[in-house]
Amino acid sequence: MFTPEGPTFRELAVQALSSVEHGYDLLAPKFDRTPFRTPAPVLDAVVRTAAPLGPFRTGLDICCGTGAGVGALRRLCSERVTGVDFSAGMLAAARAGLEGSPGPAVEWVRADARALPFRDAFDLAVSFGAFGHFLPGERRVLFAEAYAALRPGGRFVFPVPAPPRVGSVAYWAMWGFDGAMRLRNLVRRPPFVMYYRTFRLPDVLADLAGAGFTTGLLPLADLGTRPDGSPRCVLVVATRS
Repeated sequence: MFTPEGPTFRELAVQALSSVEHGYDLLAPKFDRTPFRTPAPVLDAVVRTAAPLGPFRTGLDICCGTGAGVGALRRLCSERVTGVDFSAGMLAAARAGLEGSPGPAVEWVRADARALPFRDAFDLAVSFGAFGHFLPGERRVLFAEAYAALRPGGRFVFPVPAPPRVGSVAYWAMWGFDGAMRLRNLVRRPPFVMYYRTFRLPDVLADLAGAGFTTGLLPLADLGTRPDGSPRCVLVVATRS
């Protein structure tokens, strides 16, 4: 899962014992050599599924990290793309990684996703792998900020994988990780917020509707189906009315 050039166990431990912002500043130089970077097949599937919803001129990647989602947005948008993150280290790595690459112009903005400095500015917003950093009570604010950043008719899209089968290795791994994080946050300050089991699709759709979005789901067909025929991953499509 980790390449030899990736972070050591000690480096990961130091990150986990830091705040979210400082932890990602520390991890940024090696983040793309960890399994935490959004895999290319997921990015490709989102691009292929979202493209017919366009055309899009401007795009926003919320919690852009080292820029994987920005690269996907540049395949969907014709004029300008913006990546926003609150980690200066992640933004520096993103800027270096995409410098000189072809595509629309990119702007990098350091900001908290719960207080975005944009209003009526984008046709398309995306986010990949960042929602575990927000507690359930913060989602309505996060989605309201995404809503405000979009132009009327703009889309906010993001992938959501199907939950693991109860009793599977992935199921217990998620329980174990979340349990370890809760224990860590009981005994250490500042907290490091990262939970996998708090982002339940029915709750997410309700929070999106509460923020003003009209929502729908599209299967990410490229990622396959489960044994019962349901998609392994869906694309949430939230439209600003």
